[in-house]
Amino acid sequence: MTATLATTASTGTALRPLFAPRGIAVIGASRNPGKLGAALARSLEGYAAAGGRLALVNGRDETMYRSVAEAAKDGPVDLAMICVPAPACPGVLAEAAEAGVGAAIISGGGFAEAGGPGVEYQRELENVVAASGIRLLGPNTSGFLAPHAGVTASFVPGVARVRPGRVAVVAASGGVNHALAFLLTDAGHGVSLAVGLGNGVDVTAPDVLDHLADDPHTTAVALHIESVADGPRLVESVRRLTARRPVVALVVGRHDVGAFAASHTGALATSWRTTRAALAQAGAVVVDDERELVDAVGALSVTRARPCADPGVGVVTAQAGPGLLLLDDLRGRKAPVPELTDVSLRRLSELLPPLTYQRNPVDTGRPGPELAQVLSTVGADPGVDAVAAYALYEPDAVDVVDAAVQGRADGVPMVMGLGGSGEEVTAARRALLDAGIAVAADPRGVAAATGALLADARARARDTVPARASGVPAGITGSHDEDQAKALLGRLGVTTPPRRACDDRAAAHAALAELGGPVAVKLLDATVLHKTEAGGVHLGIRTPAELDAALDALEANGFRRWLVEAMAPSGVDLVVGARRDPVFGPVVLLGLGGTTAEALADVSIRLAPLTPEEAAVMPSELAGHALLNGWRGGPVLDSGELGRLVATLGDLLLANPSLAEVEVNPLRLTAQGGLVALDAVILTKETDDAQPDL
Repeated sequence: MTATLATTASTGTALRPLFAPRGIAVIGASRNPGKLGAALARSLEGYAAAGGRLALVNGRDETMYRSVAEAAKDGPVDLAMICVPAPACPGVLAEAAEAGVGAAIISGGGFAEAGGPGVEYQRELENVVAASGIRLLGPNTSGFLAPHAGVTASFVPGVARVRPGRVAVVAASGGVNHALAFLLTDAGHGVSLAVGLGNGVDVTAPDVLDHLADDPHTTAVALHIESVADGPRLVESVRRLTARRPVVALVVGRHDVGAFAASHTGALATSWRTTRAALAQAGAVVVDDERELVDAVGALSVTRARPCADPGVGVVTAQAGPGLLLLDDLRGRKAPVPELTDVSLRRLSELLPPLTYQRNPVDTGRPGPELAQVLSTVGADPGVDAVAAYALYEPDAVDVVDAAVQGRADGVPMVMGLGGSGEEVTAARRALLDAGIAVAADPRGVAAATGALLADARARARDTVPARASGVPAGITGSHDEDQAKALLGRLGVTTPPRRACDDRAAAHAALAELGGPVAVKLLDATVLHKTEAGGVHLGIRTPAELDAALDALEANGFRRWLVEAMAPSGVDLVVGARRDPVFGPVVLLGLGGTTAEALADVSIRLAPLTPEEAAVMPSELAGHALLNGWRGGPVLDSGELGRLVATLGDLLLANPSLAEVEVNPLRLTAQGGLVALDAVILTKETDDAQPDL
């Protein structure tokens, strides 16, 4: 713990020259208004006017400093804005470091994202950083904004209108950084810090997240991810930060954008599903698009719900149509909307006309003077942990701001959707924000903001750092055929069908006689991972003649060792597994099994280690989870049993560094409700790359 705290503190201190500089030098400044150096100098005029030291450096302009060393002699220079062509950047960065500059930004491109010689230019930057200790943002970034400090270290026009606020933006892309900053400003939030990482040669997302942990101006963080270089470090930074303030994350890469992403920053796109799962497990709220990101982080910047494993929402609407949109969206987010208690219903019946719907959602029919009491009644209901409300702006009917402020229940956050346009509506929304009430402009925004409050409350209610379980076998090495893999599963307490490994026909016939029909007859070879595609599986064998026919077919395909196994009862097939992700390390996966897993990609992912309780939640995240809950008289899953199995597979990988992957597919949920492993694959690091993918 001491080392972690020391690392965090040193990161925050190291980035102060970058984000709170006493002096800034623009190296490559220009009087040509079309040049990058001129644009950056213009952006920093406000910093200079507020008393910050701005030094313009250009060795070919006698009206400017000839070098950064010369500029540093006249006063402090903490930050160098380097505006020279890519080939010259490493040398200029080294000069800045030698002059005592603590941080630098390289906005220009032409590095790894461009390929060719740019790859070497970027490597030279890395070498300078490693040798000197100077902190570098970029290259290939439009910089950052720190409105509270008066610093607009960016060449993007219009940045000066981004108002100071409570939300920090940490974005892989400089363009996304500015786009989010503008959206947050238009939504009334503003930003505390907005950083575009670019190619991330030195300063990366975890560095900035650690810096923000102690930033007094930041109450919530918007995180944009395109690729991840160090998964465990990112997860730890998010976990530390979310213990103090919320993080909302948007991960790029749901669809095939890898080639474009690589050309953008020079880094390969990270697995979208694994990255989202890792961030959510670390405590972040994960969203699907930039509009949802703004609504979610805006809400969390002003309020948080109490930690709760299953928080409920009270919905209040002044117009039924928008209320239906809101309810529909909340249902799609799996937000519990519980019926209100009899006490709450009696109070509402005294406040509202009898024809309005009052059980939750609560429809007022039209906003009126009773709105504050309706809101307070719903918020005080014991099943309600957050209130989601929507009303059109009708000042002649009710003062929505006053009603929301007066109608707040202690400890129960509110999201107020206020529909309308014009300066009066904008002012009303800002007044709500100033009062600590989250605001949205439409029902979808209310649902997104409310969903974020619930996700954050659930994340803080669970144990995000489980201890590694003991008792799993260690020292596992070498390749495993199916019989050996199932023997290992048996040691873990996993049920497998009765089976016999057979080296000749006599043994196979003895196995059939002992087990009785029907049986499955499968090839037994650790080098074959997909037995069905190789013609290595024959099902429903009942008689000696059928067995001989199956063995003939297997021998014809070159397979002379077999597994004879009792057929399992019918049921629903799952896949569970653990593997070493190249970015995040050991992960576990649960999905619908068999070929369905690959066709539908209906999976849930977690980082290992995890608690059995956390793993038991994974089935509810599957689109096909209804199949596990007695669908049409089918079997019912014991989520606790499955959670223990999934967590144990993760522990097995952690306890055995030589293991690359463990997969049980299918794991059948049988009609009796038990889980039976029908097939298993174990890959070790020394054999993983050598295995043919049949």
